[in-house]
Amino acid sequence: MAAERAVVLNFLGWMALVGGLLLLMALSSAYLRNLPISTSAIYLALGLAIGPLGFGFIKIDLRDEVGWFERLTEVAVIVALFVGGLKLRLPLRDPAWIAARRLGGPIMLASIAGVALVAKLLFDLDTATALLVGAVLAPTDPVLAGTVKVNSAADHDRMRYGLSGEAGLNDGMAFPFVLFALLWADHGGAGEWMTGWALHRLLWAVPAGLLLGFGLGRGVGRLAIWLRSRQQDTGAPSDFLALALIALSYVGAEAIGAWGFLATFAAGVGLRHAELHVTRTTPHPDQQGRPDPEPNHSQDTPLAHPPAEKLVGASVEAEELKEPAVAAGVLVAETISFGDTAERLLEVMLVVLVGVLLASHWDPRGVPLALVLFLVIRPLATWILLAGTPTTNPQRWLMGWFGIRGIGSLYYLSYALTHGLAPSAAGDLAGLTISVVALSIFAHGMTARPLLSRLEGS
Repeated sequence: MAAERAVVLNFLGWMALVGGLLLLMALSSAYLRNLPISTSAIYLALGLAIGPLGFGFIKIDLRDEVGWFERLTEVAVIVALFVGGLKLRLPLRDPAWIAARRLGGPIMLASIAGVALVAKLLFDLDTATALLVGAVLAPTDPVLAGTVKVNSAADHDRMRYGLSGEAGLNDGMAFPFVLFALLWADHGGAGEWMTGWALHRLLWAVPAGLLLGFGLGRGVGRLAIWLRSRQQDTGAPSDFLALALIALSYVGAEAIGAWGFLATFAAGVGLRHAELHVTRTTPHPDQQGRPDPEPNHSQDTPLAHPPAEKLVGASVEAEELKEPAVAAGVLVAETISFGDTAERLLEVMLVVLVGVLLASHWDPRGVPLALVLFLVIRPLATWILLAGTPTTNPQRWLMGWFGIRGIGSLYYLSYALTHGLAPSAAGDLAGLTISVVALSIFAHGMTARPLLSRLEGS
C-alpha cells in the first residue's frame, strides 16, 4: 500500500506540475510575447529547475532511457515537419524556394564538414565519431524556430520561408549522413560499402521519399476536399486526416527504403498544393475575376487567391461547403490547428527534458563547438552559398545566424545511441549534442525577437 501510495502521489505531483505550467503559459502568453526571450528558453530553465541542478525532482541518464526518448523525438519531428510543410504555400518554382534548397543541401553539407573537422582537430575524436557529431548537429529545428519560421501561409518573407523550408528538408537530408558515420564506424573507414550507401540512401531514398509524400498529400487532400464539398460534411475529422497522412507517408516511405521524414514534410506540402489546386480551378466567388498567379511571381506580388483558411470563420454552415474553396479552407485550418497544438505540447516536454538532461550530459567542449558553429561555420556557409539568390544582405546574415539546433538533433542522437556505438563515442556524442542544443535554445531564444524587430524596423 505504501509503495502504491507513493506512485499515486508522484503521478499527481507531475499532473500538478504540468497543469500549473500549462495554465501559466496560457494566462501569460501576451506578456511572454513581449519578453526578449523565446518560450523555449523558459521551458529550458524549467527543466534545469526541476532536474538535479535545481530541486532534483527528476534525474535522467539518456543512455538508460533512450528507447522511449527516441520515439518521443521521432513523433515530435514528423508532426512538426508535416505542419511546417502545410504552411509553405508558394509554388515549388517560386524563387523563395531557392534559399530553402540551398540551406537544406549544400549549406547543411558544409556544416557537417565544418563541425566534423572542429570535433576532430580540437577534441581529438576519431573520424567516425567526428562525422557523427557533424551529422547529428546538421538539422535545423522545425519545432523551436517558432519566432523565425513561417507561421501563416500568407507569409512570403524570404528569410522565414528559407528557414522553414530548410528545417523541413534537412531534417530528412541529414539522415543519410548519420548512417554514413555509423557505417564508417562499423567498417573501420572508407570502402566499397560507400557505393551501396550512395545508391540507396541518397539517389533512391531522397527523391523517392519526397515524391511519395507529395503525391500522397496532394492526392488524399484533393479527394478529402471533394468529398467534404460534395457531402457538405461539417463534422469530418480533419485531425484524423492529418494523422493518417503523417502515418501513411512515413510508413510508406520506410517500406520502400525511402526517408520517412522527407515524405512527411512533402505530404504537408502536397496537401497545401491540393488547396492551391482547388482555389485556382474553383475560386471562392468573392475572389473570382482576379488574375491567376504566375508560377514565378516576385516576393512583393502575393498569390491572387488568399489561403483558403482565411475564408472561413470559427464555424461554417453546411451550405457554405458547396464552395470547394471553403471546404479546402476548413480542412487546412483544422489540420493546422491540430498540428500546432500537438507541436506546442511536444515542445514543452522535450525542451524541459533537455534542461533535465544537462545535469548528466553537460560537456564544456560544447561551448567552443557551439561558438564555431553559430558564429563561423553556419554564417560563412550561408553567406557564400546564398550568393546570387534573391535574398538581401540582412536576410542572408540572419539566415546564417538562425540555424537553430533542437529536436531533430535529439532524435538523431537517440537513433545513434541505439545502433551500436562504443560507450566512449556514445558519451562524447550525447554530451556534445545536448550541450550544443541547450546553448542554441538559449542563444537563439535570446536574440530572435530583438534581431527580427531591428530587421522589420529598418
